[in-house]
Amino acid sequence: MGTGGDVEGPENTERVRQAAGERAAGAVRAGDEAAFAELAESCRHELRVHCYRMLGSFTDAEDMVQETLLRAWRHRETFRGRAPFRAWLYRIATNACLDALDGPARRREITAAVDSAGGSARSATAEVTWLQPYPDRLLDLAGPAGGDPEAAAIARETVELAFLAAIQHLPPRQRAVLILRDVAGWSAPETGEVLEMSTASVKSALQRARATLREKLPERRTQWRAAMAPGESERALLRRYVTASRRGDMRELAALLREDARQTMPPAHLVFDGRAAILDMWRPVLEGDRTWGDWHCVPLAVNRQPAVANYVRRPGEDVYTAVNIDVLCVEDGLIAEITTFGPEALPAAGLGLTARPAETTA
Repeated sequence: MGTGGDVEGPENTERVRQAAGERAAGAVRAGDEAAFAELAESCRHELRVHCYRMLGSFTDAEDMVQETLLRAWRHRETFRGRAPFRAWLYRIATNACLDALDGPARRREITAAVDSAGGSARSATAEVTWLQPYPDRLLDLAGPAGGDPEAAAIARETVELAFLAAIQHLPPRQRAVLILRDVAGWSAPETGEVLEMSTASVKSALQRARATLREKLPERRTQWRAAMAPGESERALLRRYVTASRRGDMRELAALLREDARQTMPPAHLVFDGRAAILDMWRPVLEGDRTWGDWHCVPLAVNRQPAVANYVRRPGEDVYTAVNIDVLCVEDGLIAEITTFGPEALPAAGLGLTARPAETTA
């Protein structure tokens, strides 16, 4: 039964939040490893997505989360509790990523893309040779606190591969400003404090970053909807794509591709422009005597997009071996773009690098 005396209002909620922050700060500064581990674990998945946006590589993001938590523990006395623990970790993670991007071990250079004939090609995605996919099952663990639908839509939209590739073309500090301001929702003064920049410099960097982003994103970018999990129409198309690939049905595969479809391969900085070029590349693998072997595909989802893990069982072998991952961009019921990666991300997506025939049955 309510007493009518302690109605929870904004002021009371803020006092509770501040008290919780002070208790957490006291425990962390006192070296309470259990308290630190609990707080850190609650932020781990969100931090990994933040580092992934900064670095474009799932593997590097994993490493950077570990570096962030090590730095946070070593400098735990700097956490005062005036800002949330999450914001404190974001500050450390952002600067750890900037340090990594400035270091020779992780410095990444944009690579000129080439087409199937070896000529030059323009593709923001293919030019980022270190780009890797991020499994949806791990993105699900990093949802925004409170489950705010608008925040969730923004977060999902900004893990699409086209966005991730485009922001890798930004200088690291501009990239950090764009992510903190437009993705994390931090104010210009807050962003400036993290990056040791004036508010005016933050606003200028954001303006330049947005201008570059408009150049690098596809022209259709303004027509995209928020990148929620693939809908039923996309899943149905994915099933058709999987079945046609297994059967080597080139006519059905052609029907699924837009005439101006594009396939990019970031690891090899390759671009195949147009349905005809894509089919010509697929034909020796899927058609005829299948010299590659017995081809098999398994559906999955990465970066909030439908995807396929491709396996092959070569003549004389008992198991299928993973070859690559195809990530599909579907528009108006047809495949507009395919981004192909190596198979390294499959274990994180819950799939093996090898599989027995029975295990590949969808």
